[in-house]
Amino acid sequence: MCGIAGWVDFERDLSRESAVAGAMTRTMECRGPDAEGVWIRPHVALGHRRLAVIDPVGGSQPMVAEGDDGEPVICLTFCGEVYNYRELREELRSFGHHFRTASDTEVVLRAYLQWGDGLAERLNGMFAFGIWDVRTEELLLVRDRMGVKPLFYLPTEHGVLFGSEPKAILANPLAPRRVGADGLCEILDMVKTPEAAVYTGMYEVRPGQLVKVGRSGLAKRAYWTLEAREHTDDLDTTISTVRELLEDIVARQLVSDVPLCMLLSGGLDSSTVTALAARASAAQGAGTVRSFSVDFANAGDRFLPDAVRGMRDAPFVRDLVSHVGSEHTEVVLDSEELTDPALRAAVLRAVDQPPAFWGDMWPSLYLLFQAVKKHSTVALSGEAADELFGGYRWFRNPAAVSADTFPWLTSGSARYFGGLALLDKGFVEKLNITGYRQDRYHEALAEMPQLPGESPEDRMMRKVSYLNLTRFVGTLLDRKDRMSMGVGLEVRVPFCDHRLVEYVFNTPWAMKSFDGREKSLLRAAAADLLPASITERVKSPYPATQDPGYERVLRAELAAVVADADSPVLPLLDLARVRKLVDRPIGDVSQPYDRGSLEMALWLNAWLTEYNVTLDV
Repeated sequence: MCGIAGWVDFERDLSRESAVAGAMTRTMECRGPDAEGVWIRPHVALGHRRLAVIDPVGGSQPMVAEGDDGEPVICLTFCGEVYNYRELREELRSFGHHFRTASDTEVVLRAYLQWGDGLAERLNGMFAFGIWDVRTEELLLVRDRMGVKPLFYLPTEHGVLFGSEPKAILANPLAPRRVGADGLCEILDMVKTPEAAVYTGMYEVRPGQLVKVGRSGLAKRAYWTLEAREHTDDLDTTISTVRELLEDIVARQLVSDVPLCMLLSGGLDSSTVTALAARASAAQGAGTVRSFSVDFANAGDRFLPDAVRGMRDAPFVRDLVSHVGSEHTEVVLDSEELTDPALRAAVLRAVDQPPAFWGDMWPSLYLLFQAVKKHSTVALSGEAADELFGGYRWFRNPAAVSADTFPWLTSGSARYFGGLALLDKGFVEKLNITGYRQDRYHEALAEMPQLPGESPEDRMMRKVSYLNLTRFVGTLLDRKDRMSMGVGLEVRVPFCDHRLVEYVFNTPWAMKSFDGREKSLLRAAAADLLPASITERVKSPYPATQDPGYERVLRAELAAVVADADSPVLPLLDLARVRKLVDRPIGDVSQPYDRGSLEMALWLNAWLTEYNVTLDV
């Protein structure tokens, strides 16, 4: 896992721009703490920061393939993992390719020489990379099918800038630090539009897409999209196929030359991954798997069930650990840590924009991953199972399913993604967030695949699944990527394997919910792996602090922001509402404010200050 950066300019001599190329690359140090490399030619500069996982000695980058004359033919800067690299290496050897390393990076390099941009369809993994073809003077940018690994780019007058994160691009003087109304809508609303980036002129490579940049301009091609296909397997076959796929996926993702562990919440998703990993590890003679969970100090005394969290994770974590025999560590956080200014500054630097939702989960994830990193370099996660198997409540809410908007933004769910209550009403109306949301929603519907003859119910549930797999999941994958890579930890996501996604996406809803509960297929596929307490457990999201002291600190910080006449967020706030919130008693729910609004106001102010952003609204 790594961080990449690059600059192509067909008019400028980039061999004179090594300082700028180096600065762009060094912004990715958090993603790649082990090594740095920069490769520069007159019209291209490729940078790489490495987190060594496969072949730590031989996998240095940028990596060059040379022709018979010893001159460079192509150069690659690669981020991610290719889980089928061993099979591809053998196939490439059959075509006459020779390998100098045992890395998956060199497999990608040789695959391009063999198949050109057709290599993307052959890769199984999570990845984002750039390849410069010396022969054609063309850059190829590629991102994995589900968008697990990020990749941004900014077209310039004579080329392009790119990087794993916006900060790599912003380190170049050609990149404007401006944000318009659309960028703010992406921050303030839970939409996560594919290809859209917050900063003006900047884009993300869409999941499953490649981008080519040459002297004639920029072109895009989708090499993978979700397709609607008829599902002909019966229920028993479907359950066994899901299980077989998961067994293969988890076994592949255990490949690592550095310490590896499991992220365990005691829920169905992470417990399934951990149980499968324990079996595969034992079968491979690799010994006991290591697992990590998170909780808050004194949570047992303070915990109060709410609308989405009926019980703490800890008892279920203990059940799974006892069941599979993992070597387990519970990371216990103090809520006071979450408000540490240095921690919040690190979170902001990792995200490059205000962390929009879930408040304290961003800093708590950062601290969890920081603790895990002390023992492991790679972790497997249960992320994306809810989007794939139908775990969220809105999958089973008829009003949300039939609504003419994103189902998670309907009444009953939208409160979890709110953050506008403290913003000035005129400012919000000027942004026209409602109109932006509707436009993005109807764009998604227009691209959704259709299956002729599908029942109205299955068509409607396909819509909900498609929206979750192409919009909602992106925000969660971004959060996990930025918080983990912010401390140099690689997190793998087995449920994002495209083979599993394709299969389950096309499974009729009646099979996905055959027992009347959430994630029926996954529960059935993993039933023999898990203790009954976990198979019977109702979904519970990532834990949040219930310590009133956390909100007390946030309020004090917001009061200080409002008292400072130079705070850049002031023109965006409804100051009367802010003062009412700051003054009301902790725990008073009589006013329509929530912690998310507090968080949003504070993050906006910090972002505008630290990133020197100009708002064009």
